[in-house]
Parts: sequence; structure tokens; C-alpha cells
Amino acid sequence: MIQPAFDTSLLHPRYWLSWSGVALIELLGRLPWPVLWALGGIIGRLAYFIVPQRRAVARCNLVCCFPHLSRMRREWLLWTHFGWLGVAALSQGVSWGISRPRLQRLIHFQQQEIVAAQLAAARPLIFLVPHFLAVDLGGAGLAAFIHPSAYMYQEPRNPVFAWRVRRARCQFGSVAIERQDPLRSLIRLLKRGTPLFYLPDQDAGRRGIWVPFCGQPAATVPMLGRFAALTDAVVIPTIMRFAAWGRGVEVIFQPPLSEFPSGEPVADTAQMNQVIEDALPPHAAQYFWVHRRFKTRPPGAPALYPPRVRRQRR
Repeated sequence: MIQPAFDTSLLHPRYWLSWSGVALIELLGRLPWPVLWALGGIIGRLAYFIVPQRRAVARCNLVCCFPHLSRMRREWLLWTHFGWLGVAALSQGVSWGISRPRLQRLIHFQQQEIVAAQLAAARPLIFLVPHFLAVDLGGAGLAAFIHPSAYMYQEPRNPVFAWRVRRARCQFGSVAIERQDPLRSLIRLLKRGTPLFYLPDQDAGRRGIWVPFCGQPAATVPMLGRFAALTDAVVIPTIMRFAAWGRGVEVIFQPPLSEFPSGEPVADTAQMNQVIEDALPPHAAQYFWVHRRFKTRPPGAPALYPPRVRRQRR
């Protein structure tokens, strides 16, 4: 198991407040999971009133992606979503240093035979993981009981939290690769049998291509097909979501993508987005709606989200 090296400069007093936050998160993570589930739901619904900008982003996403739903139904989805956001926030402390026995009690795999067949065939694997809110705990379970994976990440700005999050994600032998690192190392890992834990559904900016997601043009990174083509990898959609009433986390493996990659980046990326869209019901409230998925707009298209309000310095 390779853990990130500790930088002793993080012990400087200017980081003590950050370490206090890390300690609080870890202490909360020791609570029984049903208690965390209930407490997280309360905290998340309080956040609904405290963070109006994120509430506005999520509401806009729901309007764009579910125009056929009534306003009342969308508002209920929004309210429920913030409850799950609170659960996801408290689950961070659970995934930081969780023991295998506790993790085994929390994680429930479905259709595990799909992955077992591909591992037995010694094919490179890519787990296509949509941004449902249980990805941290689900990813820990995947690494601990299925296979350690490589994952791409964007390092948090706070160096204390960056070190702690990376250490947690590497605790069962997974490999962290920063998004700006050369892709050669990732390709080598895939070819050598380390699966890729791939979360693709964030706004790609101007480096993305335009493919639909829930009927909206979405700037999307077209790398999944390229990774699969370069490594002859099988792509397995993997859904990770919290079970109701504090019953843990479900990790659901779906059949591998068929006729993928096609060699056409737009078609491959559109197929990927369609898989994610199809996974939304019946747990749409657990998708990461507070992300500005449609922040980058096609030329001439109006902005969808309200402008951010910046605090003025006194």
C-alpha cells in the first residue's frame, strides 16, 4: 500500500484550524452509521437555507434535466437532495481510515459476477462511476473487496485536507493521479491490470466536446473512448448510492458497454452520457446536482446559472 508522504510543514500553527476540522470529521465518522445518516439528513436540510447559491444551482439543474416534472416534484427532489448532501458530508469521516470489517458491513454489492467474469478474463477494466453522492464510501469498498483502482482527482486547495483525502483514497492500495499529470502513467496502470475509477460527469470547460445530457448540450471530456481504445479495456457502469434508512451503500455493477469504443469520439461520449442519464431514476435526489454541470455554454447561448455573489472586502 502506497501512502502519500507527509509534509512536516503542515504542522505549522497556521494549519491548526484545518487540523481541528479534520479531527472533527474523523470523530463524527466514528458514530454508528444509522446515527450519521439521520444527523446528516438534518444538517443537509439546514444547509438548504444557509447556501442559497448552491440551492439555486441545483434548482436550475433540475429544471433543465427534468422539465417534464411538476414544480412541486422538482422542489421535493431539491429538498431531498440537500438531505443526502448532508449524509455525504458526514460520510467523509467514515471513509477516512475505516476498518475492513466495518466497511464490509456497510457496502452491499449487486451483480458482482459481472466484474468477476472480466477479472477472470484478465481484461483491463474501467469503472464508469457517475457522480452520485456515495462515491467516496463506495470507492473504498470497491478498492477493499473488488480491486484497488487508479483514480484521477483535482487536489483540494487546503493542503491539510488535500493530504488527508488523498491518504484515505489510497488506504486500500488505490493509486491517485492528479488531473494535470501525464496520462502515460495511467495508461500503463490500466495495461498492467489496475482498473480505472472514472468519474466523467463534470463540466469540461472549453476542452470538452458538446454532447447531450438530459436534453442539454453539455461540455464533456471525451476521454473514456480513448482510454478504452488504447488499453482494450472493458467499461463497466458502476452506480454507488446510499441505501434508505441508514442501511449502508449499494454498489451496483451494470453490464459492460456494448460496441464500445466505436472510434468516433462524439458517439462514444454521447453513449457515456446516456448511461449516466439512464442511471438517475429512481435515485435522482442522490446525484450531484449542486455542481454547475452546464456552466460552459455553446457559442451564443445564454448563461443558465445566476452570477455568483462575491463578498466585498472592507
